[in-house]
Amino acid sequence: MERKTIESLFNRIGQIRCLVIGDLMLDEYLWGKAERISPEAPVQVVDVQREELRLGGAGNVANNLAALGARVSVCSVVGQDENGGALIEELDRLAITGDAIFRDPGRRTSRKTRVVAAHQQIVRIDRETREPLSAGMEEHICRWIAANAGTFGVILLSDYHKGVLTQRVIETAIAAARQGGIPVLVDPKGSDFARYRGVTILTPNRREAEIASGVAIRDLESLERAAGVIMDTAGLDHLLITRSEEGMSLFSRSGEAVHIPTVAREVFDVSGAGDTVLASLAVGMAAGLGMSESARLANTAAGIAVAKLGTSTVSPAEIIDAVAQTHRDSDSKIKNLDVLTAIIAAEKGRGKRIVFTNGCFDLLHAGHVKYLQKARGLGDLLVLGLNSDASVRRLKGEKRPLIGEDERAHILAALDCIDYVVLFDDDTPLALITQLKPHILVKGGDYTPEGVVGREVVEAYGGRVELVPFVDGKSTTNIIERVLERYA
Repeated sequence: MERKTIESLFNRIGQIRCLVIGDLMLDEYLWGKAERISPEAPVQVVDVQREELRLGGAGNVANNLAALGARVSVCSVVGQDENGGALIEELDRLAITGDAIFRDPGRRTSRKTRVVAAHQQIVRIDRETREPLSAGMEEHICRWIAANAGTFGVILLSDYHKGVLTQRVIETAIAAARQGGIPVLVDPKGSDFARYRGVTILTPNRREAEIASGVAIRDLESLERAAGVIMDTAGLDHLLITRSEEGMSLFSRSGEAVHIPTVAREVFDVSGAGDTVLASLAVGMAAGLGMSESARLANTAAGIAVAKLGTSTVSPAEIIDAVAQTHRDSDSKIKNLDVLTAIIAAEKGRGKRIVFTNGCFDLLHAGHVKYLQKARGLGDLLVLGLNSDASVRRLKGEKRPLIGEDERAHILAALDCIDYVVLFDDDTPLALITQLKPHILVKGGDYTPEGVVGREVVEAYGGRVELVPFVDGKSTTNIIERVLERYA
């Protein structure tokens, strides 16, 4: 998973509309100190110092989606009580749409109170209704889903067995999604996963997978047997089993299993980690990432979430920073065009002069480096447009490039003189130049100003073209010829 891919995802995430259907609840946290034993009974006395209300259940899924930047709507039923009102107010505060939250005077809004001291839960108190929806409320939800589900890019079913996700509600959501070609993700509960038949992917944890499959998961072999049972039972094409400190495993009907190791972090609290997995997996799929890449995104997000205490969300910046740990220095410079466009616009606003050059840079040599250093000296920031592998093959023949585009990009990004690298598939960088609008366009001294692609575009808005001579005798072709001469 590359940083530039994740940056592009979060750059367009505001266009993704997500619908969360499921059991809403309030998570109340009482934070305090436990330094003495009660004289009335052999229990700890907690001096409460801080109180906090958070969205729980399906609300935490919605909160995770909103924290990632998606547009979120929630469909559910809560009680006509004080907790129901507080829950809706919190959704409004987070700009989560709750138009499809129905109030039922006969239900009790779920509220879980956790008493925490010394970074540990002392006790949890649950106040809730677990009965299935009344026939009238079920009808309201199903009608709303049938009429509105097609306007969303992804649907998430968050099942906490509190009664909202009846069989009819689940089937209505799946049917509406299928009609619109919309992916449906489910965080399941219970032992009967057949009730979710027809969804795109389930995300049970290991214990849930054991219960549903009847297979004790002890190793990869038993894990794969459990996955096979679940996929057959629920008629799934994809299944993601989260395995705590062992990471997660993605199973697909058409391919091999992908086992994704966890990122080493100190675990403080796994509460709500499944909600983070569901939310981040959903935005990855809705944004067009492959299933494997979406799972890796979810794994990264979950690793961040469990390092926090209580049901917590994860921000795009945290995920990008975690992804950037690989190739930490160079990876931060490689951008997709959509992200780079915003960066360059901001830099121009700060008065920076932008220099642009482009090339294949196959087998980087001293001539390349000196050329790039001179280009960088003409302005404040140097942007390098790098021909993709397909583009190089069209320009230089089927035997080139010798070094792939990802490796070339990282090698070039490691140079101090280069500020940003962006790959392009076209034969020329004209589209890049037109969008980025650099102040200075640089090409090698073997060009004439009239022969530089993009010259007219740059000069039309007041920019200029600069020609920088290459070092004599330094070229990729010369290096290839010497290698063949010496080793053929």
